[in-house]
Amino acid sequence: MAVSLIIKWGGQEFLITTLSEEDTVLDLKQSLKGLTGVLPERQKLLGLKVKGKPAENDVKLGTLKLKPNTKIMMMGTREESLEDVLGPPPDNEDVVNDFDIEEEVVEVENREENLLKISRRVKEYKVEILNPPREGKKLLVLDVDYTLFAATNMKWIEAKMKELGVSNNANYKIAFMLDSAAMITVHTPRRGLIDVKPLGVIWGKFSEFYNKKNTIMFDDIGRNFLMNPQNGLKIKPFMKAHLNRDKDKELLKLTQYLKEIAKLDDLLELNHKHWERYLTKKQGQ
Repeated sequence: MAVSLIIKWGGQEFLITTLSEEDTVLDLKQSLKGLTGVLPERQKLLGLKVKGKPAENDVKLGTLKLKPNTKIMMMGTREESLEDVLGPPPDNEDVVNDFDIEEEVVEVENREENLLKISRRVKEYKVEILNPPREGKKLLVLDVDYTLFAATNMKWIEAKMKELGVSNNANYKIAFMLDSAAMITVHTPRRGLIDVKPLGVIWGKFSEFYNKKNTIMFDDIGRNFLMNPQNGLKIKPFMKAHLNRDKDKELLKLTQYLKEIAKLDDLLELNHKHWERYLTKKQGQ
């Protein structure tokens, strides 16, 4: 069943009608991030309680027995200052504590509740197109955190991509950028609730251009591929740039891999785990 809530924050009221009883408190916070810009970890929702205690992120909304249009007060502030946006990111333990996704894929990729979350993101998430997609071209999705640099939200991403010369480089054009509001939360049998990056959001938004057969995504965290495991290529995290910028050549090698696979009609034929082996074979021919 659908859940309808009225969230009061900063003198405004937001009506939430896109969640179901199977969604969690964290799903609600993700929706609120898209509406208010307040990151989930900065949100405090007053009135959501379980046995007299604040509801944890993994609590399903259905268990809270909320009446239609229940009003909930939210406390929390956006990251407003550019100083905050451009400041150093916190240490990311996810880079160290990642896990092999194969054991979880069957349980997650095709679950109806997760596909419904993607459908809602397709409807709700607004993508600012920087350069129009081109028919017949493949899609490369690049993670920012520890792949190119580090990022938290769209303001951070936009500022850093401009500073790095990515968004205005004369040699290539970025079609669009996505932030954490495009992610979804899924439940895994062994790891509990985690956030993932579903390419289905992009495929839903740009179905006439992009699909499973012509998309590849680079990320240093394997579990971000849980909803689209065959399209993900896990790379080594780019950390401690002041020490490693002259030694980390992985993206340069991957450039050659991309040039080789761009010739293929269907990228699903590939196992990106063995990209180095594939590249060595092609270069030896």
